[in-house]
Amino acid sequence: MAYYGISSNLVLYLTKKLHEGTVKSANNVTNWVGTIWMTPILGAYVADAHLGRYWTFVIASFIYLSGMCVLTLSVSLQPLRPPPCKDTNVENCQKASALQLAVFFGALYTLAVGTGGTKPNISTIGADQFDDFHPKEKGQKLSFFNWWMFSIFFGTLFANTVLVYIQDNVGWTLGYGLPTLGLLISVAIFLAGTPYYRHRKPTGSPFTRMARVIVAALRKWKVTIPNDPKELYEHDLEEYATKGKFRIDSTPTLRFLNKAAVKTGSNDPWMLCTVTQVEETKQMLRMIPILITTFVPSTMIAQINTLFVKQGTTLDRHIGSFKIPPASLAGFVTLAMLISVVLYDRYFVRIMRRWTNNPRGITLLQRMGIGMCFHIIIMVTASLIERQRLSVAKKHGLVESGGQIPLTIFILLPQFVLMGMADAFLEVAKLEFFYDQAPESMKSLGTSYSTTSLGVGNFLSSFLLSTVARITKNHGHHRGWILNNLNASHLDYYYAFFAILNFLNLIFFFVVIKFYVYKAEVSDSMEVLAEELKGMRLKAPSQEVLNGTS
Repeated sequence: MAYYGISSNLVLYLTKKLHEGTVKSANNVTNWVGTIWMTPILGAYVADAHLGRYWTFVIASFIYLSGMCVLTLSVSLQPLRPPPCKDTNVENCQKASALQLAVFFGALYTLAVGTGGTKPNISTIGADQFDDFHPKEKGQKLSFFNWWMFSIFFGTLFANTVLVYIQDNVGWTLGYGLPTLGLLISVAIFLAGTPYYRHRKPTGSPFTRMARVIVAALRKWKVTIPNDPKELYEHDLEEYATKGKFRIDSTPTLRFLNKAAVKTGSNDPWMLCTVTQVEETKQMLRMIPILITTFVPSTMIAQINTLFVKQGTTLDRHIGSFKIPPASLAGFVTLAMLISVVLYDRYFVRIMRRWTNNPRGITLLQRMGIGMCFHIIIMVTASLIERQRLSVAKKHGLVESGGQIPLTIFILLPQFVLMGMADAFLEVAKLEFFYDQAPESMKSLGTSYSTTSLGVGNFLSSFLLSTVARITKNHGHHRGWILNNLNASHLDYYYAFFAILNFLNLIFFFVVIKFYVYKAEVSDSMEVLAEELKGMRLKAPSQEVLNGTS
């Protein structure tokens, strides 16, 4: 609620209160959101290597809270923002001073530091509460990430409806004060549960362990790998058991890295690594191509709080006397996702299990692929809707003035609803995939892969927006595709360009998953679950026969 309470309407605050143009305000939002989603890599490193997930989360929560307090002050105190301006052309308004910008953006980027410690660790702490060696708990864990996203999006829904309305119609002080209070309460609730949690101890820096494997393999690049994996260096099972760690057997993929475990007489950790260390490194490296394929869909998500909201400001937002805040349409992304996640977990998974015998219904990569198909449909839909909006603007002579178009804001609804449905497939699967496929000792780093995807997507959005705006202004279209006046812009071309980009990315995804090898399970609980499912299916027909004979 705190994060989306700020990000949903930020583009309008930058435009209306700090008097920034379309491209500058949209890029400031995506650069900040990009940073928010990139800092979790550092938070994951600190958690895995030094403080552990619990303490990293607690310290980061207080940094987050302090940023929210300063941000609330910056929108509340008159000296900390420029004087109001009624001119429709923001170029004629007084710009914010260096001090005003420093306080506002300083507070925003303090939030980025706070979320760096909270985002990769809180979902991981939640998933850590389930025992991988207990079939029932393992089964519950399969639903955990669905319900995790479900609960997150309740906070998002409140932010996109109630908070956005308060910010637009009551005031920014209350609009930012409420999520600050909400954050304080949630941290207090988390701390109250401390005695009941399962805590995992930090296991050392994952980056150092991965670097050792790569360096050792490079230093021994001329060494021959023995045919029998048992000849490679590895600790006894007892040693792993006493430390509560998992031993991983050697695999044939990324074979070059196996050189790091070949015995050459040196025990230097930068010359000799265990098979488990090698396999952990392989697991993290194998996920990188999948991570790259998620960058383009993450760029699409960045449009929700920037260009989609800006489009809404040009349309008729009235329902009787009630005026809809443009950013509140993002609430439909949330609603569509909430409904889709419940339908997916309760019905889709059960139906697919009968065909596939997979406890998840379909594989995580198949679920991600369906989400990527949705993104192509979203951008084709957005392009056609924008074409309709521009034609009405032209028909009513509103191209030059940039005035409000006599067309309801609800024509934008399909692109928001489809985005929520895409999230139910891609975003949930992405979070679960990177957690599930990461080695046990690198779960926080694995989770940070999914946030990194959103971070890179936002920076990519800034880059594409600036580049396309500049190129189309200097070449071809005499004015450019993206201007401060959206009625004179060509967002329909921009969205069509995104649709093509998504299609090319989907082809790349199909190529990448063809070569992906899922990691081996450390426990047999997934097999136990699969056997139970088979048993249930065998029982059902026999039960029907019995019922029929009785």
